[in-house]
Amino acid sequence: MRPEPIHIIILVIVILLIFGAPKLPMIAKNIGKSLKVFKSEVDDLRTDKEKDKGASEEAPRQIQERSSAPTVDDVTGGSAQQQADPQTDDDSTHRS
Repeated sequence: MRPEPIHIIILVIVILLIFGAPKLPMIAKNIGKSLKVFKSEVDDLRTDKEKDKGASEEAPRQIQERSSAPTVDDVTGGSAQQQADPQTDDDSTHRS
């Protein structure tokens, strides 16, 4: 269903009654600025997406090399080797 000219005329009259004639240029200017910002953001997203496609081969290698998962050192506050050594030293001193 296509809008007919009478629908557009009625819509314009209703907008004039709601907002008034003096505010319409200001509203149109703000809508234009908003569309300009929206268009620039869409263009930025497209360029970012294209950059990500080119760098997608390097990203998995970097992720595999450096994991973000916590290690034993992060959880315990020290290294597992340092904690294991004192126990073996204690056992050896008790046996002597």
